[in-house]
Amino acid sequence: MCGLLIILDFGDYLDEILINIIFILILVILGFLTYRRKTLDLLGSIFMLAMGFIILFKAGHPWLILILAFLILSLIASRYNKDYKQSLGIYESKRTAKNVVSNGLIAIIMAGFGGAVFNGQYISFVGGFIGAVATATADTLASEVGVLQKPRLLTSFKIVEPGTDGAISILGTSVAIIGAGVIGFVSFIVGILPDPLFAIKIAVISGIVGCFMDSIFGAIFERRGWINNEHVNVLGTLSGSIVGILLTM
Repeated sequence: MCGLLIILDFGDYLDEILINIIFILILVILGFLTYRRKTLDLLGSIFMLAMGFIILFKAGHPWLILILAFLILSLIASRYNKDYKQSLGIYESKRTAKNVVSNGLIAIIMAGFGGAVFNGQYISFVGGFIGAVATATADTLASEVGVLQKPRLLTSFKIVEPGTDGAISILGTSVAIIGAGVIGFVSFIVGILPDPLFAIKIAVISGIVGCFMDSIFGAIFERRGWINNEHVNVLGTLSGSIVGILLTM
């Protein structure tokens, strides 16, 4: 019996190694493609690989799949109506390491630590991870698709030009909700959370709160030149992450 258990445990260990190898290959291929297609610069692709490896080995492949879902949705959104964005002068053909880090830093921290003890109680960071990824997804989709509609500045509701820091639109908010919902559904599919409605609720609420906080920081601080877009991304994903943690407590 003991020998059989050892064999079964060894088999599970080999399965885990094989899964990790598959996802390492996926990451390498994605890193190569994003650089080759000039979606990311070289340093951005390297940072994407490094962050993917950290999530894979610290939290596991289900958490990595959530990041890959964000990446795929972001790539689709960034290419959507490319010609119109170019005519407005707001199309970002190539993103840098600063974009990668600012969108993924909080998620990396959540995945790296997994949880923390507060007042003698263990608090899981799974909600924080989902919240950070949902916020990054919602903000990216709102920015990339929302420019197709005249936005309003969040602090004054005055109509402004597409691409204005801190501006929102009904179209942008709608696709942000959909994007966050997709992240929540994927988190259920891969087994991060067992209840689909609960997973979607956490992702949508934390993602939209984080997205709106991103717009508020942009309207108040970035427009004045006190902080830049990368700072706004970090603060936005941090806000969504905190909401995600609170919703799972």
